[in-house]
This record gives sequence, C-alpha cells and structure tokens, in this order.
Amino acid sequence: MTLTNTNFKTVLITGGAGFIGNNFIRLFLERHKGVEVVNLDKLTYAGNLESLRDIESNPSYHFYKGDIADDAFVRRLFNEWHFDAVVNFAAESHVDRSILGPSAFIDTNVRGTMTLLEVAREFGVGRFLQVSTDEVYGSLGATGKFTELTHIAPNSPYSASKASSDFLVRAWWKTFDLPTLTTRCSNNYGPYQFPEKFIPLMIANAMQDKNLPIYGDGMNVRDWIYVDDHCDAIDAVLYNGKIGEIYNIGGGNEIPNIEMAKLILSKLGKPETLLEYVKDRPGHDRRYAMDSSKIEKELGWKPAKAFSEGIELTVKWYLDNEKWWKRIISGEYQDYYKLQYGGR
Repeated sequence: MTLTNTNFKTVLITGGAGFIGNNFIRLFLERHKGVEVVNLDKLTYAGNLESLRDIESNPSYHFYKGDIADDAFVRRLFNEWHFDAVVNFAAESHVDRSILGPSAFIDTNVRGTMTLLEVAREFGVGRFLQVSTDEVYGSLGATGKFTELTHIAPNSPYSASKASSDFLVRAWWKTFDLPTLTTRCSNNYGPYQFPEKFIPLMIANAMQDKNLPIYGDGMNVRDWIYVDDHCDAIDAVLYNGKIGEIYNIGGGNEIPNIEMAKLILSKLGKPETLLEYVKDRPGHDRRYAMDSSKIEKELGWKPAKAFSEGIELTVKWYLDNEKWWKRIISGEYQDYYKLQYGGR
C-alpha cells in the first residue's frame, strides 16, 4: 500500500515486544527506511524480545524497558527523542487474566494510556494511534457486524479497560486537540503469538498430545485476521487516516471456536478425542464480526492473506519454532529478562 500523506522521523511504538507489536515493528522498519523506531515495553509475561532478535542490529531500532504508566520515565524518553508519532500497542490483553486480576488492566490500559496521551500532548506529537479491539463493542447476535458507530458495551474487565482508554483518546482529541486515531481489530493469529491465546494454545497442546480446552459448547464465533494484514492496516491509518476517526479492521473469517480447534487437530494429524469441553468463561461474548468497509473505502485497505493460507503458515511456524514456545511455557525467558533488564 502506498502511503504519502505524512512523513515521520521518529516513532514511539509501545508494547512492541508483544505479538502484534513485534510484527508491526518488523513491517514498519522494512517499509519506512530511515525512520527511527523506539520500542518501549515493560516486558511483562507476554513481552518477548526473542521475537525481535532478527532486527536487534538494525541501526534504526532502539529498545527501552519501561512502564507507560511511569510518568517520569515516559517524559525522559520523549525529551530524548521528540517523537513525531506514537503507536500504542501496550496493554494487558487476556480476558481470563482480567477476570482473575482486574487492577493490572486498569493500571496499564487506562492509567498508562492517559500518561502517554498527556505527555504526547505536552510534546506536540503529530499523531497518536491507539490500537484497540473489537471486544469494546460487546457481543453480537446471529447476524450483523460491528461498525464504528456500534454502541460500546464491554463485557469483561479487559474490554472495559480498553473501552476506557478509547474514550480517553477521544477526550484528548476533543479537549486538547491532540491528533489521535483509533483502530479496532478482530482476533489476530500468526507467528510469535503468546501460547495462552486460542490458536497457539490449541497448536501447542495438540503437538504435546494434551487436551484442547473448549469453553462452553464451543460455538463462540470469532472473526480471524492474519497479523500481517492487521499491521498493514495500522500503518495505513497511521499515515493516511483522518484525525479523530475510528477504523474497524476485520479479516472476514467468522469461525466457531470448536471448528477452529478441529481444523488445527486435522492439520496436525491429531484425533478429536483431545477436545475437552470445560465450564464457560464468565461474561463470554458469543460472536464478533467486523465491518471493515470504512477503511476499505477511505484508505484502500483490504486483507491480503486468505485464511486457508494464513492458518497453514501459522501451524507451520509453530511446528518449526517449537523451542520458542516451549521456552515461554517453561518460564525460561523470564529468567533471561531478570538478568538482562532487572525485570520482575
């Protein structure tokens, strides 16, 4: 996709050691030669610098370990780099964890976003892009899709924290004229996804002949998008999106969870006897589906990866990178972070 409206010299990408963030950094460095990219990540359990090892030597890439809710640290970073743009991926993002411990989601997703917005305003950042989720819309019935005008109705502590941060982004645009943009995307899949998420969990368990846990009746429907397509859409919005606007990003691949699990078992040659139905999650949204017509019409974006190709690539990646996800499951990477960065 050709991007022409805006030029940046320095860009802050928060949460860049996470799944979508690391894929975006890789795409951004390849696409925008010479732009300085600063990756700020707290390196909590889902942050994984191993995913970025292939670009560590890139002279345009710079990593800082820190918390977006740490006002003094964030100010020092802005003062050093004078960012032209911010892309905020940093978030606690797992629904199950938000049910068990909501406070961490408020700290990062709400207070952290507010800190970034306020410092970005004071330093005159040219564009602030908030990466959000379809989960802020709540749950759909059997028909219809989420549009940018759909009523916000979050049903979990995670989605409530993301909705709160989205509202803060809007407020800083309306009240302080901070040039903000928001993207809301459907479920992502692809390389480097943390193994607690649905698709990599199903793959990892199947490869180890462990049961695949399926909530409720397994008929919860998700709209799946390959991570590279999501990153391409974010890049398009960052450069050419209209200030103050929200853009829905979807893959157009609605699949019930049980069918996704069966598909993965089939691709790995494993029996469906590994499926295990478990008690449903509280507040479990039944169906998501995104209407992406706005970004398609205004910015010319469409997903490029067919689901059949994307899932093949994803399964193959986890087969080829068994050491990567097994080290994460064992906690080995956390010991490395403690030694290298004094992390928790």
